Amino acid sequence: MQRENWDDLRFVLAVAEEGTVSGAARVLGVNHATVLRRIAAFEQATGVEIFDKTARGYVVPDAHRRVIDATREVDRAVQAVGRMIHGARAPVSGDIRVTATDSLCQMVMPRVLARLGKTAPGLRIELISSNLHVDLARSQADVTIRPAQSLPDDLRGERAGVMGFALYRAKGSGTDRWLEPSGPLARSVAGRWVAGNVEPSLIAGGADSFMVLRELCAAGQGQAILPFVVGAGDPRLIAVPGVVPRLRTDLWIASHVDLYDIPRIRAARTALCEALEEEAAALQGAD
Repeated sequence: MQRENWDDLRFVLAVAEEGTVSGAARVLGVNHATVLRRIAAFEQATGVEIFDKTARGYVVPDAHRRVIDATREVDRAVQAVGRMIHGARAPVSGDIRVTATDSLCQMVMPRVLARLGKTAPGLRIELISSNLHVDLARSQADVTIRPAQSLPDDLRGERAGVMGFALYRAKGSGTDRWLEPSGPLARSVAGRWVAGNVEPSLIAGGADSFMVLRELCAAGQGQAILPFVVGAGDPRLIAVPGVVPRLRTDLWIASHVDLYDIPRIRAARTALCEALEEEAAALQGAD
C-alpha cells in the first residue's frame, strides 16, 4: 500500500464500525461526500471493494474482515503513539481536560475547582460535561471522574469516594409512577435497579440525565432515583424512604493507561482526589 493510503484507513474503519457513511461522517466530523470520496480512493488504490453496499448500509464481507481487524490494530497503534508524544512534551503544570457527568459538573465540580485554584494554581482545568464515556484513548480528555463499580482495562485510576442514591418525589405528590434513567444512565446502579424492580406499566417516562430527571420529578411527572448530591437540598423534592435499598457506587478518578504516569496528569488526579474529599458527605449522603 502506498503511504498516502494510510490516512484513508480511518475512513474505512469508521464506516465498518458505524455501518453507514452518515454514521462515519458524524464520528469523524466530516461531511458525507468526504467519506464517500476517501472510501472510493482506498478501493481504487488497492483494487479491492472492501464493502458490500446494501440498502441497510455498508457491510464487510467475511473475506475482508481480516483487513478491518488489521486496520483496527493500525488505528490503536497510531492513537498510542499520539498519546505517548503528547505525554512526553507535557509540562507538570498546564491545561488538563477533565470529563465528568453533568450531575458532577453542575453540582460538585465548581466547588472542587475553586479549591484546586488555591492548592494547584498551575493547573487549568477544562471541564467536559458528558454522560457518555468520552474516548480517552483518542485524547479527548486527560482525566475522567467516573461513577462505576470498576474501571475498564484501558483505564487506571484511584477510588475517590462513593456516590449515594435515594428515591425522590415532588412535595405533595402521591404518585406511584416512576421515571427511569435512560441512555448511558441505564447502566448506572439506579438504572439497573429500576429495570429489574419496576413494572414497565408504572414507568411514566425517563431521561438520560439525572439533572433532567430531577426537573421532571419536581414537576410531578413521577418519582425518581437520584444521586444525593442532585436530590438532597432541593426544596421541591422529598426523599421517599423504605422503597429502594441503599444504592451506592464508587467514584473514580482515572486516565488512559498510556497517560497514567505523565507528571501533570498524575498531579491533577492527586489534586482532584484531595479536593473531592471535601465533598464526601454530600456525595455519599446519609446512611
